[in-house]
Amino acid sequence: MKYLVVSDNHGDRDVLVDLAQAYRGKVDKMFHCGDSELAPTDELWDDFIVVKGNCDYDPDFPNTIVEKSGSDTIFMTHGHLANVRSGLTSLALQAEEAKANVALFGHTHEIGCEVRANVFYLNPGSISLPRGPIQLKSYAIIESTPDHFIVQYYGRDHNPYKELHFIFNKK
Repeated sequence: MKYLVVSDNHGDRDVLVDLAQAYRGKVDKMFHCGDSELAPTDELWDDFIVVKGNCDYDPDFPNTIVEKSGSDTIFMTHGHLANVRSGLTSLALQAEEAKANVALFGHTHEIGCEVRANVFYLNPGSISLPRGPIQLKSYAIIESTPDHFIVQYYGRDHNPYKELHFIFNKK
């Protein structure tokens, strides 16, 4: 299975249109981890699975989503309600409750991925306003195989950041 994960475009609709056009039919699912600042009725959400961020004020966005895909159970939240700026503990408890093996989140605008206790965590960074030590506008593609999570981060031009390629063993 292949998943596109993006977050924190903060009103830049065009970048999401570009991602949808570039990856429609090429990935199994597209996830948006919140802070789109778009309406929940936007036709873009026909392509993306989306959650509410702290800058998305419409109550029609869900705070969390649990999505089954192949052998994966994916838990997604923006992160502000899980206090991800202070660590992954609250997010880990939510992912565990959802029986998820993948947890996707945004909010910090910082690229990050790791495995803890057989759960794969990924923050795609921000496609528009990066923060932290890696100042790159980014999104991620996850390839989930029976044995691995293979992650590649990309820039807005769809070129890979070669130094941001990771492989994680499952179990």
